[in-house]
Amino acid sequence: MLPTKTAEDHTEGDRLQASTSSPRGAPVSVLAFILLATMATALRFFFLARKPFWFDECFSVEVARFSWHDFVRLMWWREANMSLYYLLLRGWLALGSIVGWEFAPFFIRTLSVVASLATLPALYWLGSKLFDRRVGMIALALFSCNAYSIRYAQEARSYSFFLLLATLSSGFFVSCFRQPTRFTRRNYVLASVLAVYAHLYALLLVAAQCISLQRLKVPRPEGKGVPLLPAFRRLWISIAVAVLPLLAFVAKTGAGPIRWISRPGFHEILNFWEQLAGNNGLPLLLLYLAACLATILPLRRRLLRLGADWDIWHYQFLLIWLILPVVLTLLLSLVRPLFLGRYFIFCLPPLILLAAAGLASLRATWMMGVCLAATLLLSLQGTLSYYDHDFDVDRDGSGAASGYILDHSQPGDAILFHIAEARIPYEFFRSMRENHSAEGAAPAPEIIFPRHADHLDYRDVTGKPSIELVQSIPARHDRVWLVLMNNGTPEHPHATTLMLKQRLAEVFPHQEQVQFPQVEIILYGKR
Repeated sequence: MLPTKTAEDHTEGDRLQASTSSPRGAPVSVLAFILLATMATALRFFFLARKPFWFDECFSVEVARFSWHDFVRLMWWREANMSLYYLLLRGWLALGSIVGWEFAPFFIRTLSVVASLATLPALYWLGSKLFDRRVGMIALALFSCNAYSIRYAQEARSYSFFLLLATLSSGFFVSCFRQPTRFTRRNYVLASVLAVYAHLYALLLVAAQCISLQRLKVPRPEGKGVPLLPAFRRLWISIAVAVLPLLAFVAKTGAGPIRWISRPGFHEILNFWEQLAGNNGLPLLLLYLAACLATILPLRRRLLRLGADWDIWHYQFLLIWLILPVVLTLLLSLVRPLFLGRYFIFCLPPLILLAAAGLASLRATWMMGVCLAATLLLSLQGTLSYYDHDFDVDRDGSGAASGYILDHSQPGDAILFHIAEARIPYEFFRSMRENHSAEGAAPAPEIIFPRHADHLDYRDVTGKPSIELVQSIPARHDRVWLVLMNNGTPEHPHATTLMLKQRLAEVFPHQEQVQFPQVEIILYGKR
C-alpha cells in the first residue's frame, strides 16, 4: 500500500502553515498557475468549432433570439431550467451581432469556455480552503485537462456555468463558518441561487451542504460543541425564497420536460463515472479511485462520526457532495427516470479534490509526481479521444439535413415537422445560411407546421400536426418536405409519423427519402 499521511499528520497548524507559505514559494505557485491556465485555455479552444451544432445547442441560440415577449412566456411555460444561461446568451449574441458573429459556432461556444476557465481559480480557491495550496494546485492540474469539463466547455449549454457556480457556492459555504462575514453569507446565497437558475439539480448540492453540516460541530471556548445548522437556516430560507419561481415551475410542469430520459442501467452508471474521471475508460477511473482511497482509508474509522471536527468534516463534505446527488437520483429513478450524466457535472469538483488530496498525501515527492503525471497523461488521452469523437451524447444530423432541404427546395415547396421541436435546429441553420448567403438565394420552403406567426415564437416548440392540417396541404402545394427527428425506432415509430406517412402518401405518389443521424427526410411530390 502506498505510504500516506494519517489524519493526525494533517493538523490545523500544518494547513495554516501550508496556506501561508513563504514568499519564496509564491513566484513558483504563480508561474505554475499561469502555465496550467494556459494549458487549460488551449485545450478548451482547440477544435472549438469542429463539432457540428446539434439540437440542444440550436435550441439555446433560438431561445436566446426570441423577443422578450416570447422569451418570458417560454421560460414560464416550458424552459425555466437553465434560464440564467439563456439570459447570458442573449447578451452574448447581441455582442456578436455587432461584429457579425451572431451565428459563428466558435463565438457562441466561447461563452461556455469563459465560464470553464473561470472555474480554474474558483477550484484552486476551494481546494486551498479545504486543504492547502498544494492540493489546490494539484486539483487545478487535474481539472485543466479533464475531458468532461472540456467537453461541456465546448457546448452552447449551461453546464460550464453550472459547474462554476456550484464550485463558488461550496467555496462560500465553507467560508461562512471559517470566515463568517456578511460578505461571505451574501455571496453564498447569491452563488447558490444562480446555480439553481443555471440548472435545477443545483438543489441537490444545497441538500448535500445541509446534510454535511449536521456532521460538524465547532468548539466553543469552554470546549463544548455547538451545531452550525441553526446558523445556516436563515441562509437556506433566503435561497428557497429566491428560487420560488423555479419551484413553482417544477410544480406546474412536473417531469414533463425530461420525460424522454430513460431508466439507467449498470452500464450507463459505470460510463458516467468513467467519463466524469476524464473519458479514458476504466484505467483512469481506477487511478482516481486509488487516489481517493489514499485520502479516505486512513480516516475510515472516523468518517461516519457525528459531530466531527474540521480535520474529518471536510472529507465528509466532499464525499457527501460526490455521492449523495447521484445515489438519491438513482433511487428516485426507480419510480421516474431522472438520471442523466451531464446533469451531474457539478460532482466533478469533489472527485478532483479528493483525488488531489490523495496525491498530496503521498510522502515521497517522486511517487506523487509519477502518479500525477500518469493521471494527467491518461486525462490528455481522454481529451484527444473526445476531439476525435463525441462521448456522453450522440449529435444529430440536423445541420446536414437542413442544408439538404435548402439546397434542393423549389419555389412553392412546403415543410412540416412531425414534432414541433424539430423546427428549432432547422430555423437555426436556415438563419445561419441567410446570414452568410448572397442576395438572390432560393427561398426556403413555407413552414406549415408548427406555425403560429410569421416568425418562430414560444408556441412553436410543442404540439403535433393534425389530420385536418395534412388534408389541406395538397390544395396549396405540389411538393412537401416531411422532417422526422428522434422518431422512436423502426420497429416502434411514433403514431404521428404513421399518420403523416399514410395521409401524405395517399395524395403525393412520388416520394424521395434521405436519412441523416437521428433525422429522416421524405420529399412528397405529385409528380
